[in-house]
Order: sequence, then structure tokens, then C-alpha cells
Amino acid sequence: MSFLKNDDPEVYALIESETHRLGETLDLIAAESLPPHSILEAQGSSFAIKAAEGYPGRRFHAGCVHGDTLESLAIDRAKRLFGAEHANVQPHSGVSANLAVYFSVLKPGDRVLAMKLSHGGHLSHGDRASMTSRCFEFRHYGVNPETERIDYEALETMALEFKPRMIVAGASSYPRLIDYERIADIARKIGAYLLVDMAHIAGLVAAGVIPSPVPHSDFVTFTTYKTLMGGRGGVILCKEEFAKKIDQSIFPGCQGTPALNMVAAKAVCFGRALKPEFVRLQRQIVDNAVAMARRLAGFGYRLVTGGTDNHLVLFEVTGKGLTGDVAEAVLEAVGIVVNRNVVPREGEDPLRPSGVRLGATAISARGMGEEEAGQIAGLIDTALANRDDSVVLKRVAESVSELCRRFPAKGF
Repeated sequence: MSFLKNDDPEVYALIESETHRLGETLDLIAAESLPPHSILEAQGSSFAIKAAEGYPGRRFHAGCVHGDTLESLAIDRAKRLFGAEHANVQPHSGVSANLAVYFSVLKPGDRVLAMKLSHGGHLSHGDRASMTSRCFEFRHYGVNPETERIDYEALETMALEFKPRMIVAGASSYPRLIDYERIADIARKIGAYLLVDMAHIAGLVAAGVIPSPVPHSDFVTFTTYKTLMGGRGGVILCKEEFAKKIDQSIFPGCQGTPALNMVAAKAVCFGRALKPEFVRLQRQIVDNAVAMARRLAGFGYRLVTGGTDNHLVLFEVTGKGLTGDVAEAVLEAVGIVVNRNVVPREGEDPLRPSGVRLGATAISARGMGEEEAGQIAGLIDTALANRDDSVVLKRVAESVSELCRRFPAKGF
């Protein structure tokens, strides 16, 4: 980055520092991944310059000949990857994608039934902190207090009584599979649309490692930077009958010009996801998450739902005399990056929650397997159990550094 180094050495230094941080720490943030350099190159390409309001063949700016071909390629790859009838690759984020779906078929004040944030849902699913709660009338379903899995019977009872125009499925901290077919049946009973937000698990779905919501849903949204291991941005899949409404809801409804450099990164991401090595990696992600979960359970941590079926692990630390925020800080200090998280059995204070959420995507991209995943779980326990012992913490940090050296951060 010689031009940046010359033009703005301060920003250049920050980028260098961030690159070093990524290489020298273990990223266990479930919402992050380790994209390959080809993704970063696409994001920094000349497509970042182009204004291109509209869609291929129907732009409001001249000079879009290559942008049209690029976006069409990304659309075709997305449809092929997920078996979708229609794809819109322009959303700037997952929240943008969700907003566009809501406003494509709903009117302000319409009723929507979605998963509660503290039970695993997402802010954009009508949480009171999100503008979505001010646009529509949301009610929230949750998990069974004993199993901590989605209570489908309660969901159906609520849907029959509330009669929402849309049901939202999908989660940001739910470690189990979701029965999309059952939720689709409930939606059909009341004549509601079904939106599935698969932001976290899109890579696992693309690889066929877990079931796909696409055949059962009217709309599916996702981001490309989590398990799909691409760049930043969102995507909407839908049935052909909703294609025009979705496209109009994105442009001119919710957005102006698309970020064609990010569309380029999405095209690269989808192309990589169509390759056999991507499938193998996604399987490894699940295996590594399971390995971490089992090891943590062996150390006496209570796993939410008792385990995991996907890329993430959610566990409580209160049994060890900790809160999630303290655990997060202790682990970051030794080079293990996680995030605090609420769990279903508590309130909704996101600053001092009882849980910690882990994700296995980035460590899997570095080439780590179940042995290393189990070792990382051991390092987590050692650090948390000896959080006031600087000698032990230094030893843990050295083990983290050794793992990082053995498995460089170079994507897959």
C-alpha cells in the first residue's frame, strides 16, 4: 500500500496494526471470518469509483457496461449457489436487506412475529432499540425455558392469536438447527409471509452442511462476511413473484447507488463457495465448534441448548463467578477474541450479560482442526480460571501466539 503510506501514514499505520492484530490473535467472533486476499482486492478495486443507480441494463448513469456484467454474474452465482429464483446483491448490509424485505410487502404498522433478541434473535427483528420496532408492530417468540430450543408449539399459538402479516425466522446467537418447514406451515395457516434471516449460517447452507431455508421461504436474507467468508454486504433471495417488489424496495426505496466494489467481492465469494474446498471447510467449521463445545462442557461450563449444530457456541460464565463482559476482557488480554452475549434465562442487559459467544469460522480458515479447537477451549478455561494470575495468563498468551504462528492468518 505504497500510495496510502505516502498520502496518509497515520491511516496506513492503523491498517498495518490491524493486520498484525488479526495475525497474532485467535478470532472467535461468530459474526466474523477470515476472507482471502482476493476478496480484499475486489473490495479495493476500481469498481469502488462507479455510480450505478438502477439494475443491469436499466441504469441511471452511463459507463456501466462492466458493472452490468459484474452484477449479473454475482446474481447468477447467488441463484446457482442457493437454488434461488431471484437474487438482489445490492444491499449494503444485512439490516438493509431486512428493511427492504419489510417495506417490499408490509405497510407501516403491520404485525410481524420474530424471535426475541435475548433468546437468539437480532436487533433488526423488531427489537425496541431498532427503528424496525417503530415502523411495525412486533411480537416476539422465544425458546423453551428447559431445552432452550425454539418452542414451535408456543410459536404457532402466538401466530394464530396475533395473526402477523410476516413471520421472521433466523438468529444471531442460536446454536441449533431451525425447522423452517414447520415455521412455513405455520405461516401458511395464517396467510403470512415468511422471511428467514440466515446471516450467520449462509456459508453452512451454501455448502449443504445444514438444511436450507430457501425452498420453504418467501424471502431469505444474509450477509456475506460471516460463514460465507466474503466481504461486507447483504443479499436478498426471494421467489420470482416478489422479485419486482424487492428490487424496487432496494432501489429507489431504501438505497441509492450500489457499491459495485462490494458486489465484485460478493461475486468472488459466491464463486469460491461453489468449489469443493469450500464445502470441506464448512464441515470443518461445524466439527470445530462441536469440539470446542464438548471441551468447554467438560470444564463445567453450561452450554446454552446443551451443544451446537452450527458454527457457534454459547455458554454461561456465571457459574465460574464471572460475567460475560469480564470474561471477554480477560480473554482479549491473552489474544483470544470473543464477545459477551445474553442468554435466554436472563434479562436483556447487553453490557453485563451472563454468556460468551464463540464462533469457529476464522480459526477453521487458518487450517485448524478439532485438536486445535479443543486446545483453544482449554486455553479459554485456563485464562478464566486464573484471571488474576499474571504468570498463568502470560503462559496462555504464549500458547496463543504459538498457535497463531503454526496457523498463519492467510484465509483458505
